[in-house]
Amino acid sequence: MSEQLIISGQTKKEKYTSLLPQIKALTEHEPSFIANLANTAAALKEAFGFFWVGFYLVEGNQLVLGPFQGPIACTRISFGKGVCGAAWQRKEAVLVPDVKQFPGHIACSDLSKSEVVLPLMKDQFVFGILDVDSDKLNDFDEVDVEYLTQLCTWLVSLH
Repeated sequence: MSEQLIISGQTKKEKYTSLLPQIKALTEHEPSFIANLANTAAALKEAFGFFWVGFYLVEGNQLVLGPFQGPIACTRISFGKGVCGAAWQRKEAVLVPDVKQFPGHIACSDLSKSEVVLPLMKDQFVFGILDVDSDKLNDFDEVDVEYLTQLCTWLVSLH
């Protein structure tokens, strides 16, 4: 596959349906998990124009910043802290329409308004997090959770 995305569709669902097979084609033969995370973050940012897209990887009792696209970010997040730490602790997606309303939200950027975070899990063990931020309130919904969950499942299969 050429390293160029072709995104079709007007709705969020149509864009995800167009994007996910391209990410799979881009990553399926690449043995470097870090490279695959980097290209996945870039593809999501390019396709949707999200404010920030990135991964955190578990090291001990912290999430450590991994490949991302967007402004500089928090480097370390503790277990259970902020939206990312909550997704790690709960072992499930966390959808936040307004980050200011989320108790303990960690503001890496004041421009972030809404967020969706999904765990990367293998055998009930969270080893990473996909974090997607928007500079718009209420920018994420169950469509994002559905397709980003599919994407995370794919990425876990490569690990």
